[in-house]
Amino acid sequence: MNVTTLPADRPRRAQQGASRSGGRTTAHLAEQQHDDAPTIGATALQPERGTTEPAPQRKPDGRPDSRPDSKPGRDGQRPRLRVAPPAPVSAPRAPFVALVLVLVLLGVIGILVLNTRIAENAFKLDALRTKQSTLDRDEERLRSDLANKESPVTLASRAKQLGLVPSRTPAFLLLPDGTKLEMPGPGK
Repeated sequence: MNVTTLPADRPRRAQQGASRSGGRTTAHLAEQQHDDAPTIGATALQPERGTTEPAPQRKPDGRPDSRPDSKPGRDGQRPRLRVAPPAPVSAPRAPFVALVLVLVLLGVIGILVLNTRIAENAFKLDALRTKQSTLDRDEERLRSDLANKESPVTLASRAKQLGLVPSRTPAFLLLPDGTKLEMPGPGK
């Protein structure tokens, strides 16, 4: 980090004209400059180490106060000012680390639950496919049995077992509306 030192008696330039922020910065600077510590903007200036001389006083407009009674430092010069480094920003680490750990644990647990559900569903799917193939085979067997029992040869042999005989001549009935109804005749 580069640190630039300026002589204490060197006047700083005050802000000329209106600022872009609508005057808020200038008003804020004027409020800050009446403090004992000489500050301009966000950088604080402090005397070099080893001097016990107080910081030079500033006027409300930001210019140094030139009083004839100011005393020089030990070596005959006024103390030199330097830019102070900005204050370190330290965010609390414990909550952040805890948040990251919680998120990682939740992610791992979520993945485990998801994999468990997928494996469980895979077993269910396998059982359902096995049951479906069994049902398909049963359906095919039943269709084959039905087709076999509906065949004319099987029907004739079953009728013969029950004592039925084939009809030779059909009988016709004449209905009053003029239609003929064919009826099988009695067996012999």
